[in-house]
Amino acid sequence: MVDRLFAEPELAALYDAFCGWDGRDDLEFYLPLVLRAGRVLDVGCGTGMLLCRARQEGHAGRLCGLDPAAAMLAIARAQPDIQWIEGDLATAGFDEEFDLVVMTGHAFQVLTGDAELGTAVAAIARALAGNGLFAFETRNPLARGWERWTPACAVDVTDAAGHVVRQSHQVELPVTGELVSFTSTYSSPAWEGPRISHSTLRFLGADALTAVLAAAGLVVGAQYGDWDRQPLSSASPEIITIARKAR
Repeated sequence: MVDRLFAEPELAALYDAFCGWDGRDDLEFYLPLVLRAGRVLDVGCGTGMLLCRARQEGHAGRLCGLDPAAAMLAIARAQPDIQWIEGDLATAGFDEEFDLVVMTGHAFQVLTGDAELGTAVAAIARALAGNGLFAFETRNPLARGWERWTPACAVDVTDAAGHVVRQSHQVELPVTGELVSFTSTYSSPAWEGPRISHSTLRFLGADALTAVLAAAGLVVGAQYGDWDRQPLSSASPEIITIARKAR
């Protein structure tokens, strides 16, 4: 099921305001990879920010965005020269069609169950051409980033009508194991009441990620701890991985 913040059109319309290009180091990291690849699949593409920028910067090959949230894709489809598909990896059926598959915005972490995760990564492996790459990131569980997801860290933006909308997060405690559940609350003086979206993310460590990839026939080619490509350590906020098919 798609989380409310992605499924509801009014909340989806706010995504780029809260998570715009200027505040996202991940997109600056992935863009050069996209521009160097002839055929690119963006899994969990959302509003299509990365692929749209790649096209605007001269990418002339195949760009394909896959997302289960119709409300997000409605925004992405403003860029008509990109292939937008509503769905998920389990049903898409790609077969050695892409030189690069990316998952940005921590989309990999929404794959919370073992079966769901295994099916998705196997589908990505099948989608890659022989020398293709899979690039994605997850938050490093050792950094315990969810401890900073509190109402005290709320963010305000202005919507298209000129109204201020506040976004805040609250983690459901205690956190045990790899799953972190939380609420995202959106509120505005222009609304009758707040909109609350419930989410769960999976925090896998580096060894567990390597095992998941290996089970699908993928190997880690490079791994970083942050967007400036610093080495991965226990204090790193991210686990940024570039994988390829095992030879």
